[in-house]
Amino acid sequence: MTSYVFQNGRLALGDTLVDGQTLLASGGRIEAIGPDLAIPAGYHRVDLNGDTLAPGFVDIQVNGGGGALFNDAPSVETIATIARAHARFGTTSLLPTLISDDLDKIAQAIEAVDAAIEAGVPGILGIHLEGPFLNAGRKGVHDASKFKVLDQEAIDLLTRLKRGKTLITLAPETAPKGAIAELVRRGAIVFAGHTDASYEQIVAAEAEGLRGFTHIFNAMSQLSSRAPGVVGAALSSAASFSGLIADGVHVHAANMALVARLLGPERAVLVSDAMPTLGSDQDWFELKGEKIFARGLTCYTPDKVLAGSNLSLHDAIGVMMRQVGVELAEALQMASHTPARAMGLEGHVGRLGVGARADFVQLDGDANLVQVWQGGVQL
Repeated sequence: MTSYVFQNGRLALGDTLVDGQTLLASGGRIEAIGPDLAIPAGYHRVDLNGDTLAPGFVDIQVNGGGGALFNDAPSVETIATIARAHARFGTTSLLPTLISDDLDKIAQAIEAVDAAIEAGVPGILGIHLEGPFLNAGRKGVHDASKFKVLDQEAIDLLTRLKRGKTLITLAPETAPKGAIAELVRRGAIVFAGHTDASYEQIVAAEAEGLRGFTHIFNAMSQLSSRAPGVVGAALSSAASFSGLIADGVHVHAANMALVARLLGPERAVLVSDAMPTLGSDQDWFELKGEKIFARGLTCYTPDKVLAGSNLSLHDAIGVMMRQVGVELAEALQMASHTPARAMGLEGHVGRLGVGARADFVQLDGDANLVQVWQGGVQL
């Protein structure tokens, strides 16, 4: 594994771009950062030539990529295909995401993620189980016939992963009292999504340990004058995170700006919700027997219902900068350090800090992607 020294550029440190710093990486980890570092012999010098070096992106909602959909074949091979496709666009860490399905498919997916992490498939942080414990009234493209009641057997299954993190998206109003607390006690991270919960039900769920919201504004009760709903609860929460699909279609630019302003780069999490078309030559795929079409950065059913995205996190950063006016440093934080914090992994990925994994993206002055390193390996 090559040891690197990065010089002559800007480093994305938190929400600031800092000049005059040198970064050393060795053994797949960041070794040192500072203005006047002694350079050991044998290190490969990377002249950034004024470019920005930032942490590799962290995507906590990835349904597919490279022509593969996790639901279709939950296997190590599928996971590796998806991860490779996203790494090309700077996403060096991700959670393969299973859309609502049968319990045996969930078990298969969990086993596949365990095996992928054990096998060292680069970039796999755990699993995101988006459903099937959702509200049929906010199903989106999920198959409501797969929806289940969150009972003890289901809790046992959902918390079976031995390696990595488990993120669970559920509708809190459908969960028995104490179920979210039990999931959290067992180590799961719980987000609300595909939910028609009231503001008060979300507050109660947060008291049990609810940590965030899946694709804010989409598939959830909206903000109104006397019923703040899930959106109002998310935007007024003091501590929770909110995933945001920044493709310019799922959420209006004014609402994306609201998320950026109220939650800040510390709690707004850019997610792709990517489908198989990302990183492939195909412009359509099948989901539960229905053709889904990619048009630009967004995927649709034939009836124009939103069905995930054809978005990379690098694309999302560009959308936030162009349409919302977010500065590069803040957009980078939303795509790296903040999702890592949401998963409790900020010391491991998503930041430029000593001991963190040597996952980097190099961006030019126009925020174009120049190079990607994953675990100290240049891709």
